[in-house]
Amino acid sequence: MITRKRAFRGALTLTVALGFAAAALPAGAVERTPTVERTPAAEAAYARATASAPSNAAAASDARLRALLHRLTTVDGAPGASVEMRDRRGSAVLTDGVADIEPRTPLDPDSRFRIGSMTKTFTATALLLLVEEKRVHLDAPVERYLPGVVRGHGNDGRRITVRQLLQHTSGLPDFLDHFDPRDIVMDPLAHRDPLDLVNIALAHPPEFAPGAGWSYSNTGYLLVGMIIERVTGNTYGEEIERRVIEPLGLSETSVPGDDPTIPGPHPRGYVRPGDDAPLLDITAVNPSVGGAAGGMISSGSDVNRFLGALLGGELLHPAQLREMMRTRPTGGSDGRRYGLGLESKPLPRGGRYWGHTGDFLGYETAAGATVDGRQATVMVNLGPGSSDAQSDDIQAAVETALSRGRSAVSVGQR
Repeated sequence: MITRKRAFRGALTLTVALGFAAAALPAGAVERTPTVERTPAAEAAYARATASAPSNAAAASDARLRALLHRLTTVDGAPGASVEMRDRRGSAVLTDGVADIEPRTPLDPDSRFRIGSMTKTFTATALLLLVEEKRVHLDAPVERYLPGVVRGHGNDGRRITVRQLLQHTSGLPDFLDHFDPRDIVMDPLAHRDPLDLVNIALAHPPEFAPGAGWSYSNTGYLLVGMIIERVTGNTYGEEIERRVIEPLGLSETSVPGDDPTIPGPHPRGYVRPGDDAPLLDITAVNPSVGGAAGGMISSGSDVNRFLGALLGGELLHPAQLREMMRTRPTGGSDGRRYGLGLESKPLPRGGRYWGHTGDFLGYETAAGATVDGRQATVMVNLGPGSSDAQSDDIQAAVETALSRGRSAVSVGQR
């Protein structure tokens, strides 16, 4: 994810308390959205909705999906939620809630949104295409491509490889651990230079020696974007557009650079500063703070098309796809493993799926795909939310959609 939810939540609470945000946010942005408390009665209602699903497997999955989406927009407090599912027979979209808290416009099934750290999968794909062309070597030191950039407080680009940046095994600190989110809320349209953000991280010691552990670091992907630019002479966004977006015809996907707008139909993006605080509209924000780690915009249909093409071998040669899908455990209890910009996780009914999560101010997303041609993308227009339950329910919706109508699956593992 691009954001650290608890840190952003706490700092945003302070921002509101000090009165910093009002001038920067659109009129009406502090309207309170209706929520349903996570009470025993609300949980019981959710359980009844799930338990009363029809016996038909596909219909039962759809009923559970609708219950999960409704839970996201009531118990979890998001204004709107959607899931887009795709397989070889076609696609379907389910939505719940609204695109804005005033005037409560219905959520458009063709919505675009900020995809946060799902950007990393696009960035990693562009880098691996340079590996195919032998212009970048995965096990070469970062120093070869960015001489003198990674230095200070024990961080050393001569000891860190490109592969370690992509797999979050570099040990580099995450700049978001040391970045004050109030700076974004106070000046949401400001440009953030990737080197300045990297240097925020490099002012602190590494988490561990390169290759000795796993720790999620947005800093590493900012550096990957810088490597792409140094090697090609183009921006990382231009390379993603030329190598991924245009060949696949992803007309709803863009790398906006400094543009704070979201083209096409889209829900407003909100943050919730605290459990009892009103929502703040932060739709218009300069995405350069995410950059190659989390700055892109897409839609459910385009993300699904991208993941299907990636796992189907349309973008990478088999050797590079194998490298991308060569995973290591992340240390969690959920069986999650991380490759090169692509993570995998067990499905409840067997097998594994591949994808990524994303969390950028105003939106939280997750997407997954199986090697037999199923994809699902879930979006809510609230991030950070008021609790981590939102993330759990988003993940449950992705897994339910991927398991739709199946009693047991085997989707492969590499």
